Amino acid sequence: MVQNADPTAPPTGTSAILAAGRARAWDEPRGIRRVLRYALLVVIAAAVLFPVYTTVLAAFSPSDRVLDRRLIPGEPTFGVIAKAWTEGRLGRYLWNSFLVAMLVTIAQVVTSMLSGYAFAHLRFPGRRVGFALFLSTLLVPFEATVVVNLDTIEWLGGINTIRGLALPFMASAVGTFLIRQALLTLPSELRDAARVDGLGHIGYLRHVAIPLVRPTLGALALFSFLASWNQYLWPSQVVTRDDQHTVQSGLRLLGKSGLNEPNLVMAGTVIAAVPIVIALVLFQRQLVRGLTAGAVKG
Repeated sequence: MVQNADPTAPPTGTSAILAAGRARAWDEPRGIRRVLRYALLVVIAAAVLFPVYTTVLAAFSPSDRVLDRRLIPGEPTFGVIAKAWTEGRLGRYLWNSFLVAMLVTIAQVVTSMLSGYAFAHLRFPGRRVGFALFLSTLLVPFEATVVVNLDTIEWLGGINTIRGLALPFMASAVGTFLIRQALLTLPSELRDAARVDGLGHIGYLRHVAIPLVRPTLGALALFSFLASWNQYLWPSQVVTRDDQHTVQSGLRLLGKSGLNEPNLVMAGTVIAAVPIVIALVLFQRQLVRGLTAGAVKG
């Protein structure tokens, strides 16, 4: 006959091992470091999200209470969002920004893939020097090239056009570097097998390389889209017509027209940030996979 276990007896077997493990997790310095690490992450997250919170709070506040130093929202005012949309012509400007960002993103992915493959696998004179010179362009700030780029776009007839907004950003040294490094992690046996099967360079790219480096391509596409969407200096120089502005330069115009309504600009900023948030939510997995691709080999 099996006797019932004494509830006052100390745990034995598996339960004892689990209890000891939980005790060690908090008794050892490793558990303390974990708590401190999480506390630091909470503080950093609060510092990053606090400006976003205050912007959203100001966007839904009456104009006479925007500058009040308060952290608890009062009665929200939803009409300011509709007013910012209509008076700021944000629908048109969002569409312009979307067109420019998509053109830049597609062009950067294509050019980075081709140039990264060339620097990774093709053998031609001056390949290393050319790659070094290509990367050295990262040391030149964009502000130093604005005048030259503006003269070039004006000569090409791209002032007040979508192509004029997108053309200077259709190639990226960072994208080339990322794709090259991702391609170098692929086994050389794959290229040999593709060559045996009769695949050329384009065939290898289409059927082998692109599927394997898709996370890196996704991360590059997301970075390109966000960088193009947030462009402010270049659109303000290229565009002079009201219907060709992007959303960032459109917010500047909205700020000039609503000097007495600071919540109007905050509402426009919230509207302009919605596509960025959607893109980050939809493609965050590809972003993480792209940034960590090649970190672990095995």
